Amino acid sequence: MDQKIKALREQMEQRLNLVDSREKLSAFWQDFLGKKGSIAELMKGLGAVAKEERPAVGKLINEFKTFAEQRYQERSEKIDELELQERNRREQVDITLPSSRRQQGTMHPISIVRNEMINVFANMGFEVFEGPEIEDDDHNFTRLNVPKDHPARDMQDTFYISEDILLRTHTSPGQIRVMDHEKPPIKVLVPGRVFRSDSDATHSPMFHQMEGLVVDKGITLCDLQGMLDQFVRRMFDAEVRTRLRPSYFPFTEPSVEVDVSCFECGGKGCGLCKHTGWIEVLGGGVVHPNVLKNCGIDPDVYSGIAFGIGIERITMLKYGINNMGLLFENDLRFLKQFKD
Repeated sequence: MDQKIKALREQMEQRLNLVDSREKLSAFWQDFLGKKGSIAELMKGLGAVAKEERPAVGKLINEFKTFAEQRYQERSEKIDELELQERNRREQVDITLPSSRRQQGTMHPISIVRNEMINVFANMGFEVFEGPEIEDDDHNFTRLNVPKDHPARDMQDTFYISEDILLRTHTSPGQIRVMDHEKPPIKVLVPGRVFRSDSDATHSPMFHQMEGLVVDKGITLCDLQGMLDQFVRRMFDAEVRTRLRPSYFPFTEPSVEVDVSCFECGGKGCGLCKHTGWIEVLGGGVVHPNVLKNCGIDPDVYSGIAFGIGIERITMLKYGINNMGLLFENDLRFLKQFKD
């Protein structure tokens, strides 16, 4: 038995010298210390040893097993050290190399202009409400004084989901939702995405609007022009002026188109204003009495003004963009121009 243990010890030491990975260490354990390993076979051979010699031989085998386990543990710690060295080598950073620069992002021009617009009106006391993009026909048309058979429905190419459910064509339904839950005085902005079946250089099937609504006693068209004067001066130039032209919207009466004096040429006439000195920027008017009635507000006591602004329209004018598609293509060459 002494000779067997001596030979097994030499074999074990030779194997250990070759162990340089977790896989080889695991194989070493199975071959020597596992349930079917060499040391287990020695223990099974005790039955063939004379009875009086078994205690001494058993002690010898146990001492050898303890020695083998100790050597296994030493090699395991050595493997840990080697693996740590290898990991450190892989993760080593050469601090003399030039660093990789991270590009700093910026807000999208539509988001920039949207926030500027909100700030302008927030300074006038407006609150912000965001309504649902999927609307019902009642909020999007009927309660805005556009009944089922009204020809004004043809003014908007609508994406219908079902007979009475649609993608909102404007942010005006937000007016109805606000007036349903709040009583005058009301001063609210409704920004958001809207959807119409229209696409060319100046139109997109999805675009952004910002609706404004003021309802109180004694509100007139003069209040509308005064607020919009402040708006265009903050957005474009301190010297610009507004003018109101008669127009038609079913939810306002009277209705107006709002022009701003050209901030490029000072009203003298240029390519931007098509040599008229004026640029159309938005539409609005006095809230129609029927709209107030539909929301439970007495039009004999209260009046209101409303306006709708295309955020893309303001963005294109502000930054001199001549194709709306550029705002949706996510071309980094275009977007990088708007870094602060």
